[in-house]
Amino acid sequence: MAELITLERVAKRYGNVIALQGVDASITGRIIGLLGPNGAGKSTLLKCLLGLIGHEGNARVLGLSALTDGPLIRDRVGYMPESDAFLGGMSAVELCTYAAELSGLPRSEAMQRAHAALYYAGLEDKRYQNIEGYSTGMKQKVKLAQALVHDPEILFLDEPTNGLDPRSREEMLQLIDEMPERRGCSIVVSTHLLPDVDRLCDAVVIMHQGAIKFSGPIEALRATGATGRGYVVEVKEHADRMADALARRGAAAKVKTPVSLMVELAEGMTPRDVLGVARTAGLQVRGIEVEQESMEQAFLRVIGVTPPAPAAPAGGAR
Repeated sequence: MAELITLERVAKRYGNVIALQGVDASITGRIIGLLGPNGAGKSTLLKCLLGLIGHEGNARVLGLSALTDGPLIRDRVGYMPESDAFLGGMSAVELCTYAAELSGLPRSEAMQRAHAALYYAGLEDKRYQNIEGYSTGMKQKVKLAQALVHDPEILFLDEPTNGLDPRSREEMLQLIDEMPERRGCSIVVSTHLLPDVDRLCDAVVIMHQGAIKFSGPIEALRATGATGRGYVVEVKEHADRMADALARRGAAAKVKTPVSLMVELAEGMTPRDVLGVARTAGLQVRGIEVEQESMEQAFLRVIGVTPPAPAAPAGGAR
C-alpha cells in the first residue's frame, strides 16, 4: 500500500510552546487512528498536513508538500474539524454547496454533490433547515458531509464523535467504518477514545507531548508489548485449582472468573504443558488462546504510563 503521509523532522512552535518536536513517520492504512492525550499535538499535525499553518521540516500528503502545495492537498483531502465552523444563517445544503465550490466545482455540480453527501450522512430530510438549529449529532453529520462533498482521497476527522449521545455515536462510527469501501478513501481519525480506534482502525499513530511514539499496524503495536508466553485458559470449572496446579509448575496464573484465568508460562513451557497439568489435576481445559494486549494497555505502555493494577476477582486471585 502506497504511503499516504510522510513526515521528516516536522516541527511547530507557538512562541515558547513546542507543539511538534521534529516528528518522523511514514503513515498508511485503511482507517488510521491518530491517538494521544489532550495537548499531544494531534490537531496541530492535521493543520500542518493540510497546509493551513507553517512548520519546519518536510510533510508530504499524497506526495505533495504541505508547505508549498496546500491548495492542491486540500483539493484531494477532506477535513472535519473538531470545533463547529459554520457560517451563520446557512442551511446544510448551502454550506455543503459552498464547500464544493471552494474545491473548484461549478455551481450546478457542487449542488448535486451537496445533496448526495447530505443523503449519505443521513440528513436528507433536514438539509434545508438552518444549521444553527441543529442538534450536536446533526452538526457533526453536516461537518462530515462538507468534508466528503468533493470526493476526497483522504479524510481527516478530528474527534468525530465528540459530544454525541450513544445512538448518534453509533451512527457516526458506522458511517466511518463503511467509507473506505463505499467512498474509496482512506481515513485518519484523530481521537482520544481508545474503543473507537480498536473498533475501526487497522493502523495507529500515537502522539505524546508533541512527539510520535509509535506509527504502524495495530497488530505490530500489540506484538511489541507481548511476551509470547501469555495465554487465556478456559476450564470447565475450578479455575482456582488450575491456577494452583500451574503455579506448582512455575507458571504465573491469575483467576479471572470461576472458569478462566490468565497464565504466563514459565520459560520452556508450551500450551501442551498446560493440558498435561490439567490432566494431572483432574481438570478439563476447554480453550487456550494467546493473550492479546488491550488497546489501553498498549497506549499506556507507549506513552510511558504504568496502567493501574486490575482489581482482584471475587474469591481471591492467584
